[in-house]
Amino acid sequence: MKNILQWILLGALLCSMSVWAVPQQSHAEIRTAITAFVHEQTLHLPGQVTITVNEIDRRVSLPACPALEAFLPPGGQLLGNSTVGVRCTANMKKWTLFVPVQIKVSANLLITNRSLQQGYVLRAEDIGSQQSELAQTGILTDPLQAIGKVLKFSVGAGQVLKQDMLRAPYAVRQGQIVQIQVERQGFKIHADGQALSNAAEGETVQVKTLSGQVVSGVVQPDGAVNIRP
Repeated sequence: MKNILQWILLGALLCSMSVWAVPQQSHAEIRTAITAFVHEQTLHLPGQVTITVNEIDRRVSLPACPALEAFLPPGGQLLGNSTVGVRCTANMKKWTLFVPVQIKVSANLLITNRSLQQGYVLRAEDIGSQQSELAQTGILTDPLQAIGKVLKFSVGAGQVLKQDMLRAPYAVRQGQIVQIQVERQGFKIHADGQALSNAAEGETVQVKTLSGQVVSGVVQPDGAVNIRP
């Protein structure tokens, strides 16, 4: 009986040693991979980016991985409070871990210098800037992103400007007589037509020809409508 007990204890000890012998993935390496990934993915953002990766629970134990890959989960964004995933892509060691991160971006945000009405075309003197933290994507930081654009609605003084507040000026207006261009086999056919809606450069607009046919084309910088057969 004593010998059997000794063998059981020895077996348990060997199993324990074999578990501890498996190399464990360094939490520091995981956090480093996340930091590098977020840094690369936020290079396009204006201003100063600060990245904070949460500590990983000490109880999390994963096999050491020679091929770590960080990724952004579906629906995630690299701004504010977010989550970044890290997966091991090595054969026989596949695992995935999600780690909370905080991404702060401090930049000069564009603001309006005065109250402006809907439909107003922004000029350089209408725009100022203030140092602040980006709370969401789409906020403008370069005056060239706003000058010449049209306000979709009225705004007050000090309003932070965002992409969805502005539109390009219309190159074609509803009811306007426009020139239709059709490209075929290296030559162009020109005709007149009536625009059925407002449209900016690069947008698609429907045009009624003199014969009553309705066609769709892309608005050009000069207001012509290019139709590709």
